[in-house]
Amino acid sequence: MLRDVVVGLVRRDGPALSAHQFGVFLTCYTIERNHTVRGLAADLKVSKSVITRALDKLSELGLAQRRPDPADRRSVLVARTPQGHQLIEEISGAAVSAARDWTPPK
Repeated sequence: MLRDVVVGLVRRDGPALSAHQFGVFLTCYTIERNHTVRGLAADLKVSKSVITRALDKLSELGLAQRRPDPADRRSVLVARTPQGHQLIEEISGAAVSAARDWTPPK
């Protein structure tokens, strides 16, 4: 089922995301809270530089934005975007379709 979702994303006309970028994207869009580089690194158990590089690409593609944290000027919040919401809807639709059509291997 996961293969069907991923293959569907590969075949669609849109940006290709690496596993790191996809993991950061999904974490930001499926876990409801304010996300920071430090928090994402801790959640995904990777370095802050991995998160920074992933966010660079997500920002370039319009799938995320960095915003200053009004509560802590040293921190940066990761904000969702309309393009990111659109992509998560496509992913959700693909997952629902794959689950509906899935049959267990024999």
